[in-house]
Amino acid sequence: MEGETSWVNSCFEDPTNDIGEFDSFSELSDEGNKEVNVVSVDLILPDDLLERILACLPIASIFRASCVCKRWHEIVSSRRFLWNFSHVLPQKPWYFMFTSSDEPVGYAFDPVLRKWYGIDLPHIKTSNWSIASSCGLVSFMDNDSRSELYVCNPITKHCRQLHEPPGLKFSDYSALAISVNRISHGYTISIVKSKQVPENFFQWDLSIHIYDSDTMMWVTSCAEVLTGWRAGDESVICDGVLYFLIYSAGGGTQETRHALITYNLSSRSSHGLLIRSFIKVPCPLTCGRLMNLNEKLVMVGGIGKQDRPDIIKGIGIWVLNGKDWQEIERMPYKFFQGFGELDEVFASSGADNLIYIQSYGAPALLVFDINQKQWKWSQKCPVTKRFPLQLFTGFCFEPRLEMAP
Repeated sequence: MEGETSWVNSCFEDPTNDIGEFDSFSELSDEGNKEVNVVSVDLILPDDLLERILACLPIASIFRASCVCKRWHEIVSSRRFLWNFSHVLPQKPWYFMFTSSDEPVGYAFDPVLRKWYGIDLPHIKTSNWSIASSCGLVSFMDNDSRSELYVCNPITKHCRQLHEPPGLKFSDYSALAISVNRISHGYTISIVKSKQVPENFFQWDLSIHIYDSDTMMWVTSCAEVLTGWRAGDESVICDGVLYFLIYSAGGGTQETRHALITYNLSSRSSHGLLIRSFIKVPCPLTCGRLMNLNEKLVMVGGIGKQDRPDIIKGIGIWVLNGKDWQEIERMPYKFFQGFGELDEVFASSGADNLIYIQSYGAPALLVFDINQKQWKWSQKCPVTKRFPLQLFTGFCFEPRLEMAP
């Protein structure tokens, strides 16, 4: 193990201080203070078997295990351990909640141990930056000039700044997405930029910019003018296809305020004009949130009232099959009420089989398990609302140790 870089040492000089609630714990025997004869597994198990056991632990428990003794610390710091960790079942996705509108501070929720942990995000300056995640990596982009762009692993703190994306520097809207190859660990980043044509309210310039981590180069793969529609800030990559929402720029009915556009990243084609890949949303929406769940496109949307589509009456979840939307679930009314006064727009993201939904106006977090069809509130976030206009938002990410940008 000599000469290897430890992700524990490089991320946390003192793991017990920097990982919040990743504290050690002790257990008492049923006999109270009676002496118990035990045999330490540390004396029995060879390194390779101990590595496999530790690799199956939740991330938080791995950090605690690294503090048990020198041998365990060396094991979880080794490259071989990271290889073992990468070959076990993925950890359930975490949710990072920003607790300040100005500062990029907050807590991450672990759905396995149902605990919140304090985590510092590198380089991001405010909570309103564009954020996208895939397979343990998170991409951040500033919302002013769109010139600062980073890719990082929020668990290990490994981070890389990318070259400034091409195209319009000051676009009106930008949608960021990232897709990581789980085998090669290479990644693709897409940015959909949209800017109103000067003195023309109905026409919007739209461009798609693609970054490949293997070539470390940007390519502007598409540039068109949309009439009556504009792109926004919602996009995702699923199975090699870029999906992004477009919004009515006027002239249409209230029932058609949202739609979906698809763009094949492999062939760099939308089969002609982008608008030809137009897919209607399943019902009038107040907002839509796109996410990749096991390479399937899933949308969480606020369902508008029939007579007032801009007023939310519930929240639905749909999966796209071909060009047709299939409804998976509707949020039970008791959970919808549990948010209190829910705005027409809200935060939602997911990965694997979990979807997180959060109101901008409160730190309450609701979790939906698609496989089990189960709704559940998270443990209460260790922060309270201090003033009426305080906003909360967040994003979902997979906690992984072996992924690096």
